[in-house]
Amino acid sequence: MSASPTRITTALPAPYRVRLMQFGHEVNFDEGTRLFDEGDHADRFWILRSGTVTLDFRVPESPPASIENLGPGELVGWSWLFDPYVWHLGAEAMTHVRTHEFDAATVRMAMDADPAFGSAIGHWVGQVLAHRLQAARVRLLDLYAPHGSGGLV
Repeated sequence: MSASPTRITTALPAPYRVRLMQFGHEVNFDEGTRLFDEGDHADRFWILRSGTVTLDFRVPESPPASIENLGPGELVGWSWLFDPYVWHLGAEAMTHVRTHEFDAATVRMAMDADPAFGSAIGHWVGQVLAHRLQAARVRLLDLYAPHGSGGLV
């Protein structure tokens, strides 16, 4: 897997990364476990330590459409940061997954208490969100656009 500009080690400055990690605890998921489903309450998030999680979205009368595979250092979940705190996608462990899990309300309170920390986390999550929206766009073009009509220049 290539280095991603959205990975915590490249996207979040070290002091804020260390502070964020103080709020996390280790949680593991077996292959095939749903971490969350589109429309559910977003009250936590994860940073992958190992394994692969696939993000997906519902498609009427079809299985969920895969958008992106996430690996070590990637943020799983961004909906926890934006009211009304409802997942916009789903996520499933494609392999055995080791994570750091974070309680969203605790992190949001820390962000509010320290504006510099809040800004750094918000900027990082914004980068992740922009990346995921682009990945969803590309995936939708792959699924639904006539062949050759959605090519990026």
